[in-house]
Amino acid sequence: MPDHRGITAKTKARTALVAAAALAVLGTGSVMVLQANAEQPAGNSAGYAHDGMQMGSAAEAGSGETATGVGPVTELDKTFLVKVRQAGLWEIPAGDLAQTHASSEAVKRAGLHLLDGHSHLDQLVREDAKILGVRLPDQATAEQQGWVRQLTNAQGLEFDKLFANLLRASHGKIFATIGEVRAGTQNDLIRRHAKQANQTVLDHMEVLEDTGLVDPKTLEEVATAVTPAK
Repeated sequence: MPDHRGITAKTKARTALVAAAALAVLGTGSVMVLQANAEQPAGNSAGYAHDGMQMGSAAEAGSGETATGVGPVTELDKTFLVKVRQAGLWEIPAGDLAQTHASSEAVKRAGLHLLDGHSHLDQLVREDAKILGVRLPDQATAEQQGWVRQLTNAQGLEFDKLFANLLRASHGKIFATIGEVRAGTQNDLIRRHAKQANQTVLDHMEVLEDTGLVDPKTLEEVATAVTPAK
């Protein structure tokens, strides 16, 4: 018969060796963690972060970048933030109206995209403006308020056509402004904001075009508006 005492002794020896190795690994890991913590500068952070935005924080805003507002803020940068704010102030109500006034499912879908995209951009622009010291309006422009009234008074197919063309024209014009801002701004927060706005506005233009209701004259109007005067 096998000698169980010998087997037990060998097992105990192996167990002791495993335990010793595990303690050695844990000790090394603890030293590395302590060293890393000691080397990290006091007050260091991962960069400014906004709260409550889709896909994590608004600071990331889908770009994976951090931004702290470093760099000068030009008048064009300020105008850009104001326009983004005003866009949300009328396009969010327009997206709401699409859910009750539209007859086309494609228009309702476009309205949902507006609600989602501009809700996120509006939070982001208010937080960025606070950091950069830019004063934002609390109301849409008089023209934009007029568009909301037009949409409120329309129903069915009339609403669908009006919605698709008003919103596509508006998005086309601000899309050009976003490109101009992103190309020339020296402020890292504005760069990040322009990137997010570009992605959002492009998505909205595409879902509006998918309705099949955008008139060629609307696109001609946008082209004329964004083409620099010679």
